[in-house]
Amino acid sequence: MNHSTWRTRRARQLAGETVEYDQEYVDAWLAGDLGQAVYDRRIELGLSRTGMTQPQVSRMEGGDTVPTLPLLRRLAKALDGTLCVLNPFRSVAGPGVGT
Repeated sequence: MNHSTWRTRRARQLAGETVEYDQEYVDAWLAGDLGQAVYDRRIELGLSRTGMTQPQVSRMEGGDTVPTLPLLRRLAKALDGTLCVLNPFRSVAGPGVGT
């Protein structure tokens, strides 16, 4: 993507139009948000680790990896949370979603 394409997408987004994103962008955005959420919750609970090795925690919190569902389940349990998987880029919910 070149800079002019980015501007066009940004202008369309600001105008309220639907903008499609490359899958790599979506993955990076989700990984970054997840990493920040894990970090915030871990600090809130005063935990130094979450049942993972230090390098795993570092990669996760840095948004450098996209975790598997089993890892997400372990994280949710270690952080006294629940796992709820939503896709913000889909406009139509699948069966059983949102009910």
